[in-house]
Amino acid sequence: MSVHELKPKNTDSEKITINLGPVDLGQIDLLVQEGFYANRTDLIRTAIRNQLAQHADVVKQTVARKSLVLGMQHYTRADLEAIQAAGQRLQIQVLGLASIATDVPAELALATIESITVLGALHASAAVKAALSGRIR
Repeated sequence: MSVHELKPKNTDSEKITINLGPVDLGQIDLLVQEGFYANRTDLIRTAIRNQLAQHADVVKQTVARKSLVLGMQHYTRADLEAIQAAGQRLQIQVLGLASIATDVPAELALATIESITVLGALHASAAVKAALSGRIR
């Protein structure tokens, strides 16, 4: 019998759920039916992107002011071992996706990560997330 390691799905998106009133939903369906959008999701993504574009300057200024990494930040076991060897600790601040490799033991994460602030998504093993739960904001 062979054993295969299950790896988390690497996706470039996260699922969100929203509640809309019947009138808003009906208007969305009408625009989809009339061919303005391929489906409800297409309209909602477009609306969100338009709002983000409208507020792009505020986002850029806030990212700079708060010293956030914009985009993706990935930490491997080797990265964290090097930080531990240097006697340093991380204060992770990301707007986007922060990920910690699945082979990072909880003890190494605890020894090297002082705090995590993520506006977006954090991907890490359940053990690492549980160990760092008091340090995640």
